[in-house]
Amino acid sequence: MKTRFAFGGCPHDCPDTCSMVFEVEEGRLKGVKGNPDHPLTRGGLCVKLKDYEKRHYHPDRLLYPLRRSGPKGSKQFERISWDEALDEITGRWKAIIAEHGPQAIIPYSYLGHQGLVHGLNGGDAFFNRMGATVCERTFCGEGASTAWLLTVGPTAGVDPESYIHSRYIVIWACNSVSTNLHHWHIVKDAQKSGAKVVVIDAYASRTAKEADWHICPKPGTDGALAMALIHSIIEQDLVDRDYVDHYTVGYAELAERAKDRTPEWAESITGVAADDIRTLARELATVQPAAIRIGVALERHRGGGQAIRAVTCIPALTGAWRHVGGGMTQFSVWEHPYKFDVICRPDLIPKGTRVVSNLQIGRALTGEMPLDPPILSMMCWNSNPVTQAPETDKIVQGLLREDLFLVSAEHFLSDTASYADIVLPASMGAEMEDIILSWGHLYLTYNAKCVESPGEALPNSEIFRRLAARMGYDEPNFQWSDSECLERFVDWDAPACDGIDLSTLREQGYARLKVGTPDDRAPHREGNFPTPSGKCEFLLDNPHNFVAGPFRQMYEEFQPGEALDVLPDYVPARENPSVNPELARKYPLSIVSPKSHSFLNSCYANMDGKLQAQGEQFVLINAADAAERGIRDGGTVRVFNDRGAFEALAHVTADVNPGVVVATLGYWRQLNAGTVNCISAAEFADMGHAPTFSDNLVEIRKVSQ
Repeated sequence: MKTRFAFGGCPHDCPDTCSMVFEVEEGRLKGVKGNPDHPLTRGGLCVKLKDYEKRHYHPDRLLYPLRRSGPKGSKQFERISWDEALDEITGRWKAIIAEHGPQAIIPYSYLGHQGLVHGLNGGDAFFNRMGATVCERTFCGEGASTAWLLTVGPTAGVDPESYIHSRYIVIWACNSVSTNLHHWHIVKDAQKSGAKVVVIDAYASRTAKEADWHICPKPGTDGALAMALIHSIIEQDLVDRDYVDHYTVGYAELAERAKDRTPEWAESITGVAADDIRTLARELATVQPAAIRIGVALERHRGGGQAIRAVTCIPALTGAWRHVGGGMTQFSVWEHPYKFDVICRPDLIPKGTRVVSNLQIGRALTGEMPLDPPILSMMCWNSNPVTQAPETDKIVQGLLREDLFLVSAEHFLSDTASYADIVLPASMGAEMEDIILSWGHLYLTYNAKCVESPGEALPNSEIFRRLAARMGYDEPNFQWSDSECLERFVDWDAPACDGIDLSTLREQGYARLKVGTPDDRAPHREGNFPTPSGKCEFLLDNPHNFVAGPFRQMYEEFQPGEALDVLPDYVPARENPSVNPELARKYPLSIVSPKSHSFLNSCYANMDGKLQAQGEQFVLINAADAAERGIRDGGTVRVFNDRGAFEALAHVTADVNPGVVVATLGYWRQLNAGTVNCISAAEFADMGHAPTFSDNLVEIRKVSQ
């Protein structure tokens, strides 16, 4: 049999965006490996992507359009043709629009696919043309984005590859071993060369266990730790005054704000010893280059945005930005030349179109959120809100409405697709051409179409092209092929693309943007921050809350708009025993819900091999909390609060401190008695309408031993 190879890009919601090599035999995907030439991938893939081909040919994969034939959620469907499916969808939509207006329809997507063509924004132009309700998508990173953009602007910051030059590395609220593996290889290489690696996380994650020093603050208290570090850097006279004087705004005001945010004050809030805070401050300031890599988990409580603002100030205080491998990394995507206005077509949105958050879709569907007109139809693709969004019991209640017409484009009958009226079979990674958005490094990554989709599955782009034709939308972008989209969705004339075009990517599989090399990139050695002042802004001028455009279909009306504090500070979590003692008497345990090691959000959580590697749904609990409740290791427990409950196996461990429990995200509800987001609140964090997945109190009771 003749074997051929093609370049691929991992489409999953991960900062690594691995360059891959597809192995194809007789038109069938036979294997996938990491691209050995890629400086970041280094020929390796994570546990999730190994056996990627098995997901393409899984026996449960959806192959044909389906129409619901039984009660919602029963998974009873009948096969229909594409013409029948598209006619029914567009017929129902036209009737809804005629009677209630287009805002009675809402799109719902996220990063189940990360491609420019088939990913997060792939359906935006279609629904913007329709005039549907705009869906604000803020599952992760949006609060961090708001805080970062306000403080240092749209910069990629420290190149992840430059960490090889760092002598002091802080991984803050990021489990790199499970969620940023290829950057972790670079960190480990730096560690072997003498760099000290500090992990700040609320439990002993896989990454924390490999660090030189694990600092373990209580959930939701990172802002207090960051403010105490600022205080201590100033108190110990470790400020790089020359850098501060020339390249920052508002030092005097920040110093005044931090004056009483002492390490002792922070110790009483965070549980981190004051002496440890002073040591961390001293080492961060004096061991250069020092780099901070923050994870999206840092935003996931009420004060997450302010915590990130405080952390983002630290490298400017210490002058770390002067050095290659010094400074901070949030999202590298800010320096990628993607043309989101061309992708999303916000110019098509009718003025006054309303916005609904994907985090609060349960409230929108149940009528708890007053909407006129109500949501009467939703199309869901690249997302599985029944497991991934908060307040999932409300979402299920809303999806059970007989007057709600739900369309789902999916690979499997996921928890959400189970409630759909029409299910459309969607193509997978090796079956469609795309450039995969990279939010964790400085490479463009190409994905070739190298096999045909099985059955009658279609790429997301083709689904929207066919829907647009039936709706009568004749704008040119609805006729572009995937290749034509790629020619238009990237600004190939941007300086970052010097010497790079689409043919380059097709030949090489990836290309590094022209934004400096890992060995010389120090973008803010002399300031040059892309902020209004050109400096790192400790002090802001009349700031207001916002969500970055790509996360809201590039729509700028009805931004959150609340006035923000002009300086960073500690904002307590909403559900915290010290802040909310009355609630804590009923639900005394703080729960943290990080990503799972073997799943990518809810992808792979229906595959036996990944489930075996990940283990049954579990909750980590400290021995003291377990003994108080008569819980034994391996016993089944019920985790609950007023919002809902789920069952899990108890893992009694010293990896969590007393008062804290951990349950990972991604398990499917149809395979378990609830999942962790049953207990999550759909309240926003302080910036960017970010979620508060780690700002929830629960109680645990044993079910069986």
